[in-house]
Amino acid sequence: MEKGKSSIWNPWHGCHKLSAGCQHCYVYRIDGKHGKDSSVVTKTENFDLPLRRKRNGEYKIPPGNLVYTCFSSDFFVEDADEWRAEVWDMMRIRKDIDFLFITKRIDRLQTCLPDDWGDGYDNVTICCTMENQDRVDYRFPIYKAAPIKHKIIICEPLLSDIAFPFSIKEWVEQVVVGGESGREARVCDYNWVLNIREQAIKANVDFWFKQTGSRLLKDGKLFHIARQFQHSQARKAGINVTLEKGE
Repeated sequence: MEKGKSSIWNPWHGCHKLSAGCQHCYVYRIDGKHGKDSSVVTKTENFDLPLRRKRNGEYKIPPGNLVYTCFSSDFFVEDADEWRAEVWDMMRIRKDIDFLFITKRIDRLQTCLPDDWGDGYDNVTICCTMENQDRVDYRFPIYKAAPIKHKIIICEPLLSDIAFPFSIKEWVEQVVVGGESGREARVCDYNWVLNIREQAIKANVDFWFKQTGSRLLKDGKLFHIARQFQHSQARKAGINVTLEKGE
């Protein structure tokens, strides 16, 4: 998730809180500052962004980009059911770019797929959030069985220690871990991060400690970390693992 040139595309905005990880949602926090109701799901002005072209005829999103998709909503939120077919069409047309989105609604996957999905589109990565053991126990089996070619597990915000119930070897490309940001952030225990890292390494899966969160418990001490340093402090931990192909 960290490499190459990237773009952001939010075809719709707004969502409904679903599980513990949604409690202090950053979209709700940002919208709240502008008096906007995040629970109202609407199409955005950039709905057709992947197909838009410059005056010279080139696509505004150039070939080869990784497109972070629907990061101000959930791709499988029920309110967007009537628009999703058009989005699948755009992804099908733009085979020259890669799309990545994160969902907490992996249980809606089968009812939301296009007819030609098969075992997945080559250019689409579907990430599934599992923020605590309860959500791992529910979402992990569904995600493992889902017909998706590129899978990434997102443990963010990480709210508890996690033990994956089955092996993640060979079907998960990366595990991403991060603490919770914001003034009301819940504590992220560094030991939880290291435990997930160990599980990833044993399964030969890439691991990315994305951010510390606002409150990180490490070596018995609680650290309060300002928002602008949460990503850099995670990098300084030096625990990210990127495996070479064939390892």
